[in-house]
Amino acid sequence: MTILHGTIMGGLSTLPDLERGLAAYRDTLGLDLVERGELPEGLAASWGCPGNAGSPYAVLRPKSGAPCWFRLVEQANHPDFKPTTTYGWAAFETTVEDVWHWPEALPADLFTIVGPPKVLENIEPAFIPMQALGPGREMVYLNQVLGDLPDTDLPRAGSRVDRIFIVVLATPDREASIAWYCDRLALRRGEDYTLPYSMINDAFGLAPDTQTTITMVSHGRMPIVEVDDYPDEAAPRARHDGKLPPGNALVTLAVEDLDDCTAEWLAPPSPREGALYEGRRAATAIGAGGELVECVETGA
Repeated sequence: MTILHGTIMGGLSTLPDLERGLAAYRDTLGLDLVERGELPEGLAASWGCPGNAGSPYAVLRPKSGAPCWFRLVEQANHPDFKPTTTYGWAAFETTVEDVWHWPEALPADLFTIVGPPKVLENIEPAFIPMQALGPGREMVYLNQVLGDLPDTDLPRAGSRVDRIFIVVLATPDREASIAWYCDRLALRRGEDYTLPYSMINDAFGLAPDTQTTITMVSHGRMPIVEVDDYPDEAAPRARHDGKLPPGNALVTLAVEDLDDCTAEWLAPPSPREGALYEGRRAATAIGAGGELVECVETGA
């Protein structure tokens, strides 16, 4: 299977109980469990998170077979973490077959719905979004794609819950973050959109009509990173020393050639085994917003 440069190969979330994570992602969302075990020491170190060595983890994949892996790593919650108020990865947007199915289908003990399905205003109605917090207070969007945007192709779901097709980044400097992805990873700046962003407005107690500007970073017509302006009240994400950030912790992107990237790797690129990697070289960097960005070399 060809995995093109820029493809979102995975999103990693942390949660305090792996079994509850499996109940959420495998049993409720219908993803296939493809690997579980204890996190290898070398992999944890490559993320700059040596404290996660030996942590229980699981890897899941959509039933469609799309090259996207959802990874769950068990670690204790951080008491100071509040979703949608800190810099770093804010959400993983998945494409689903029927968004209207999910409000009644998500168990309240596993998911907290923070944004029920609604038709977007002020932009082309290309999809219907829904937002929920999972068992690690990670944000997951369940988006039903209706069509494409003028400069962007949006993937239709091939299973009830399919791939992650956009990752949302909260950053103190939107322009610096855009430049990081374009300069370091050879991606492309897309369109800017300005809209009332209910998730941000609710999290910070702002007026409902407060406007936020977002920019899509893409490769060709493929969307990848949505870079969001955040209010001045936002702060760096609190985390346990030596461990992954809480919630939406790490994103994995495909790159054609790691040697062509100018990111500063936390550890030299190295072949990795197991689900997602399959012997490919991988390396991790810290983006301009403090986010962990893992890159896997796919040669395409």
